[in-house]
Amino acid sequence: MVSYLAKRSIQALFVIIVVSLLVAFAIRMTGDPAMTLLSQSAAVSQEDIQNIHNALGLNKSFWAQYTDFMVGLLSGDMGNSFFRGAIAPLIQQALSSTVLLAFLSLGISLLISIPLGIYAACRPGSFGDQLIRVLTLTGLSFPNFWLGIMLMLFFAVYLGWLPPSGFDSWLGLILPAVTMGLILTASNVRLVRTAMLETLAKQHIMVARAKGLSEWSVVYKHALRNSSITIITYLGLQFGALLGGMVVVEMVFNWPGMGTLAIEAIAQRDYPVLQTSITLLAIMIVLVNLLVDIAYVLLDPRIRLG
Repeated sequence: MVSYLAKRSIQALFVIIVVSLLVAFAIRMTGDPAMTLLSQSAAVSQEDIQNIHNALGLNKSFWAQYTDFMVGLLSGDMGNSFFRGAIAPLIQQALSSTVLLAFLSLGISLLISIPLGIYAACRPGSFGDQLIRVLTLTGLSFPNFWLGIMLMLFFAVYLGWLPPSGFDSWLGLILPAVTMGLILTASNVRLVRTAMLETLAKQHIMVARAKGLSEWSVVYKHALRNSSITIITYLGLQFGALLGGMVVVEMVFNWPGMGTLAIEAIAQRDYPVLQTSITLLAIMIVLVNLLVDIAYVLLDPRIRLG
């Protein structure tokens, strides 16, 4: 158990280092922030650009800048934005908004997709199963920004029940969370249905039914538990797609999350904010997948031998 977790932790650390290096290198290809700061000037001299580089620390080598960034990040000092002061308050507000939206969206999806997937798997070929499959296929065909705009028009503009954008109150959380939740549900229902169909056809499920166990016990205590590893694996991989997909939803609903912060940083060539936000998102994805590995061990002890 300990060696398994140690091995996975070392792999996770290696991935974080590689991703942070790629991010640090890639963002420096987006342009020179000095030109953004001097864009309002009538005439820009090389001396002006060099002075800004010296003030912002851009005159240092790539490795010196990367080392300063990682040391600061590990010590809790995220440094300063080129345009908006300290980065820590910006990240704290944006990260809390993104995490709140992500977990609420995932929760909405699981509350819908698990019962529907189980229902469809227990009644394959029925009218209900066919209807669920059609609805999920339709849901997969909708772009998330289109669905968000449609929900905004109906519930915010026509009915006036919910605010169209922002996070002035908890009501502003409903539309973006439902949008992402429905997008995730379209794929999660199909996943649960497929995993349950495979499990329900296995011999130990037939034995459980032959012993006279109730259908509820067979489906939820035996089949769902054995399908959980497949489901958890997919959810761990889906978390990265969830964070990436939320960039569009955050822009549609003007949600003050990490995606919105990163887009603004790209437009301003704000290296410190962009590098910090993307690196932290990468760390979150890696940690979630590490938790998935731990869940494997708890659900199936045989994996400890792997």
